[in-house]
Amino acid sequence: MSMMRIGGLASGMDIDKIVGDLMKVERAPIDKLKQKKQLLEWQRDAYRDMNRLLNDLDKHIFDGVMRQSTFLQKKVTSSNENVVTATATPSAANQTVEISNITQLATAARWTSDAIQTVGTFDPNAKLKDVTFIVGGVTHVNLTSPLNVKLAVTDPSGATKDVEISIDPDTDTLQSVISKLNQHGDLGVNAFYDDVTKKVVINKKETGAGASIQLIEGQELFRAFGFTAALNNFELTGKTDGQNAKFTINGLQTERTSNTFTINDMTYTLKNTHAGTVTITSSTNTDAIFNSIKSFVDKYNETIDEINKKLKETRYRDYQPLTDEQREQLTEKQAEKWEEKAKSGILRGDSILSNALSSMRQALYRKVDGVEDGFSQLAQIGITTTPNYLEGGKLIIDEAKLRQKIEENPDAIYRLFSNNGEGNAKGIVLQLRDEIKKTMKSIEDKAGNTLKTANQYIIGKSILDIDTRISAAEDRLRRVEDRYWKQFSAMEKAVQRANSQSMYLMNAFGGGAQ
Repeated sequence: MSMMRIGGLASGMDIDKIVGDLMKVERAPIDKLKQKKQLLEWQRDAYRDMNRLLNDLDKHIFDGVMRQSTFLQKKVTSSNENVVTATATPSAANQTVEISNITQLATAARWTSDAIQTVGTFDPNAKLKDVTFIVGGVTHVNLTSPLNVKLAVTDPSGATKDVEISIDPDTDTLQSVISKLNQHGDLGVNAFYDDVTKKVVINKKETGAGASIQLIEGQELFRAFGFTAALNNFELTGKTDGQNAKFTINGLQTERTSNTFTINDMTYTLKNTHAGTVTITSSTNTDAIFNSIKSFVDKYNETIDEINKKLKETRYRDYQPLTDEQREQLTEKQAEKWEEKAKSGILRGDSILSNALSSMRQALYRKVDGVEDGFSQLAQIGITTTPNYLEGGKLIIDEAKLRQKIEENPDAIYRLFSNNGEGNAKGIVLQLRDEIKKTMKSIEDKAGNTLKTANQYIIGKSILDIDTRISAAEDRLRRVEDRYWKQFSAMEKAVQRANSQSMYLMNAFGGGAQ
């Protein structure tokens, strides 16, 4: 039950203000606790920002210079890209290939119907049962019974598959039948109906000679669709044979069922016939490898630059977190500027981050055992530390030297970075990742992450302790405020009684007489 508060009616004093001023003094320790809590929360968030930064670097390493494929990238050039283009897998050897005498390109087999004839105007979306087809110019055909179409499909490779498609004239249309043909994976065709010529065209997806579609059952359906010479157990009529690509590669005359084919980890694409010779060259993609290494160096420099900024950031100790009352007295922009100063230097000189920079530098600068001479240290491939000590150990690249080393032996550079060894034989970026993970673990132990509860890390426990102290202090504050109000209420009542007695005496002794 709340106590009735009397606010100075008898005494004429501003009791609200007096109690408020007294409570400001009493509240000062709580404000200090809240400021301390705010500093801890800012420190926690700043640590987590550093962990996100380190995690980004770790991912960058994993997706880039840690992968062997990064250092096996190939550059493939063609002397005539209008005729032949090519790509190479990372495992492809550097080579020069000549392709000549491309006498024909691979094409796909095609089956084309005659124009569909019907009684009345033909609607390809009409139910088959509602259409009267004219076959051979005289025969009127109505498809009324369910059909089970069977086809024997032979691919250019020579593999044969049996395909069955159920057709219901009560529900199916020409267009739905075409959809069933296209959607059947074993058939492997792209079919369509051309409403101008009224013909159905069936194209085999795979190019090459030897493709076949043999009609086992369902001649009445295909005859109605314009394949008027179609008979069961025969090749579907209206066929244009597919053909193989024919060419010469490094003096060998050969054929392929497709215009795109792979030989010795090189994939070639023939685009046009050509009587002359096209030269295809596969070489180390120095630009791509260089850019991958440069990207790593840039990311590393960016990371240590951000960490160094935090370690050296100025601490403004006169700028403490704002209390609620102080915030109310400032504009939003003023409050932002104040907090910017108050947050500054929150990780200044932090030992976790200082140790991280030191361990990361040591990981990168050491020699890797078991790697070819001239490739066992970063400096040997053109990557060194900036001479400006104020930059905190940033890396710089001698571009000419690094490109030369890439062209000389990209695999040795990969092993410098990611050699799968133990101790001093471990690649530098593998060692760097180990140090990054150790640092991230130390930061998580101190500042947690979004998955940890407050009692699972050091700063979180400190915040919980402060919350407990704030709660206890606020309980005490309420009791103190109630005591003040009781005291002032008692004073008001006493003043009121004194005023009443004074009025009584004045009246009793004629204070009110004329």
